[in-house]
Amino acid sequence: MENALILVEPSEISAAGRLEKVLAVFGVACCQMTVPEFLAAAGADDDQLQSRLLCTSAAFLKLAEAFGQDSGAGSRWRRAVHSAFVFPGGDLVSLEELAKLITGDANASLAQISQGAVWDVSDQVPDFCKSMSGVRVTATNDAGIALVFDAAKSNAAKIITTENGAAFVRLEFQSAPVFLSTVGIVDVDAPLPARVFDIRPHFLAAVPVVLYVKWAFAGRCWEAPEVNACLVIDDPLLQPTYGYVNYAEFLSLMLRHSFSTNIAFIPWNWARSRSEVVRLFRENPEKFSLSVHGCDHTDGEFGHREKSWLTRRATQAIERMERHAAGTGIVHDLVMVLPQGIFTDDAPGILKQNGFMAIVNSEVFTTDPQPRPIKISSVWDVAVMDYDCFPIYTRRCPTEGVENFAFDILLGKPCIALIHHEFCRDGCAQLVKAINQLNALNCQLNWRSLGDVVRRGFRQRLLPSGAVAVEMYGSELRLENSSPQPQRFMVSKRETEPSLIKEILLENRPVVWKKSDGRVDFEVELGPGWSQVASIKFHALAECRPVADGVYYRLKAGLRRHLCELRDNYVTKIRFAIRPPVTG
Repeated sequence: MENALILVEPSEISAAGRLEKVLAVFGVACCQMTVPEFLAAAGADDDQLQSRLLCTSAAFLKLAEAFGQDSGAGSRWRRAVHSAFVFPGGDLVSLEELAKLITGDANASLAQISQGAVWDVSDQVPDFCKSMSGVRVTATNDAGIALVFDAAKSNAAKIITTENGAAFVRLEFQSAPVFLSTVGIVDVDAPLPARVFDIRPHFLAAVPVVLYVKWAFAGRCWEAPEVNACLVIDDPLLQPTYGYVNYAEFLSLMLRHSFSTNIAFIPWNWARSRSEVVRLFRENPEKFSLSVHGCDHTDGEFGHREKSWLTRRATQAIERMERHAAGTGIVHDLVMVLPQGIFTDDAPGILKQNGFMAIVNSEVFTTDPQPRPIKISSVWDVAVMDYDCFPIYTRRCPTEGVENFAFDILLGKPCIALIHHEFCRDGCAQLVKAINQLNALNCQLNWRSLGDVVRRGFRQRLLPSGAVAVEMYGSELRLENSSPQPQRFMVSKRETEPSLIKEILLENRPVVWKKSDGRVDFEVELGPGWSQVASIKFHALAECRPVADGVYYRLKAGLRRHLCELRDNYVTKIRFAIRPPVTG
């Protein structure tokens, strides 16, 4: 069939399980067969659709040998197989034998590659490599394995290479493409080992299989309709200069280097914005935007255990941002950027019910005594949905490397970069370098406000009926129909507590919706060229009345804010002037 077909030997069931989990991330259905079962199916005379095979080297070697003994195998293979992805299921001997068979090089061999090797993704097959095209990665795992062979003896394309060989190649068998990977498959069901997913320790185990799935199932797997990006700077007031950020110079920088900036604005500062900076924001909404950075930005304010405290912080943040909007005319996005990335298990649900659209954060683990484990598959999703089905869109610092941004884009995640003002201490040279690297990736980055990145942060796929299935994440979703015909969108959002939903609106008009199996579903039909926003409204938290802040807390919060500004505007500059940081 046209879906994913997994072929493994009986001793390699665990490898099949890992494949199934990776396919599930992208919504690809699969089934398993033994080699004899596939041979029997391939010999049938019915008009079956071509299969995308994913198999271990031992299974594919057995398959190749069986077809090699059959004079009519070529036509049967081409009728039954679209392409194949082959990886070692722990049997490197069969991998080497298979490499010799397919490459036609009897001397083909496997070479052990030491830790710290630099791997290059080819820029010669951009349609296959997508955002990873031309990316260079220093893998940080223990070792890798490279295939060494004479490329002149085969019609091969080396996709991932090091100076000593290739870890991922495109070959041909019976005129069908075969993608051969030298490393096993990452376990996306495993707990996330660190605060954020880093592609470097998992490079060879993750990138080849994802590249193949996105290519082989294009149009049927979940995909982002476009790649949206935004730079987020935490903390600055809207004053001409804050720390190393000068707003007028920053606008010029954005215009020259094609990017947008969101200021994670601390609501405590709502009455302190300067008119000249306000004018820059109002005149350049496509370049400057505001999100909500906590409330008072006290230490771990959303890491508090009391729901009444969290409710107070959420409602007060919204009230202050509304005052800021009324006084300045600057429209803000109800996207929460959590101070220090700190939050408890209860915080996302409270933010959701108080009207926030989403969280944008560097952290996905709570500060609870026993935080829930987060699987790798959760951070491979467009947004992490483990907390009350309220999305956490992850962001990265440019120091994490362009390869991590490129892999996020390949997965279908938005490109959200994080800096603080001191990142601009070199006249923004390292920032410009990072932005240019992102813009040079093999994809079209659409730099937008952070709110628009969230509204457009969804995934979709075309259904056989012609309708478009949409997986919604934030509480607002922008749908666009760029086709010349009316288009129906079948929208679904994970929601474990549908009873909390008050209504669903499409441009302020109520939409009929239904709930089933931990989801809410609704349909939208848009005419040619239409663009509209769907939004989910939740009932307010009646049982968690916010408590008033005491005088001591207000004084402490105010003192903290002024001390932080003193640090950013003077102390940090003096420290870097006396002892410049070492850069590499």
